[in-house]
Amino acid sequence: MDAKDDSQPGPTVGEVGELEVLDRIVRRLPAGDPVIGPGDDCAVLAAPDGRYVVTTDMMVHGPDFRWAWSSPEDIGWKAAATNLSDVAAMGATPTGLVIALAAPQDTPVSVLERFADGVRLAVEALAPACGVVGGDLSTSSTFTVSVTAFGDLGGRAPVLRSGAEPGDVVAVSGELGRAARGLARLFRDGVDAAGEPSRAATVASGADADSDALRQRRPVPPIADGVAAAGAGATAMLDLSDGLAIDGGRLARASRVTLDLDPTVVEEGPALHGGEDHGLLATFPPGMPLPAGFRRIGSVRERGEHDVLRGGRPVPTSGWDPYADWDGAAG
Repeated sequence: MDAKDDSQPGPTVGEVGELEVLDRIVRRLPAGDPVIGPGDDCAVLAAPDGRYVVTTDMMVHGPDFRWAWSSPEDIGWKAAATNLSDVAAMGATPTGLVIALAAPQDTPVSVLERFADGVRLAVEALAPACGVVGGDLSTSSTFTVSVTAFGDLGGRAPVLRSGAEPGDVVAVSGELGRAARGLARLFRDGVDAAGEPSRAATVASGADADSDALRQRRPVPPIADGVAAAGAGATAMLDLSDGLAIDGGRLARASRVTLDLDPTVVEEGPALHGGEDHGLLATFPPGMPLPAGFRRIGSVRERGEHDVLRGGRPVPTSGWDPYADWDGAAG
């Protein structure tokens, strides 16, 4: 669907203006527990141990989502989930989100309301102590979302990408490959005769109801497992946003080690090279029981010629790259 083809369009953002749009959105968003929340020039968040983690991520119609395949609720969910996952990857608990939206003037206000509902649903499901504490609205010919997330380390040291040591266990929490399989299904069955993303084709083919396609539109990152990993002594960790191969390569380079993945556990294909699952990749000292939610997928070796191996054989560190993988076609 196009953003302006809402089932009950009502007034557009250009017709009602910023103040009313803000009022309609804010009342639908989770408040969390800020010291000072939306309404002032800045929010104020508590930093109990004097530190906080912060991350930001952008989603743009075209390279990051297609209206033909995603509802406004899907986009809101995904915008929140992807940022919550980055906070979890540092071993922190999400505490606040700041969301900026730029939408075309003819976008129905109801689309932004439904986007806010998606944010609320994701926060309630994944990080119920978190809230939306501020943001901004603007206009653009391309629907664009930018989210900044904050997190509390709870007195623990942050878990960085650079701490893996030879002999460590490589483990993951969350799913591998489902989002990539879902996206492949959408590109195969959710397009028209010209190959363009089509809402009608998506529904008619059943791709809209495909469980993997749902995971692509609404990832479910294991947020609580990030804190559990930090508490269990994880030596390195990151969010699997671009695929196990490419993100594993990032961890390997940061730690100056090589990851050797177990071929009996990690198959070639989407599990290795597919992005947007938003699970957690972590390393743990040998002999340490893995925290609940994590499973072993390999080991850390001394730095060699390659970043990532699979059963001792080099793995191309490829995955999702918006500059390389997007052809510019918008749905």
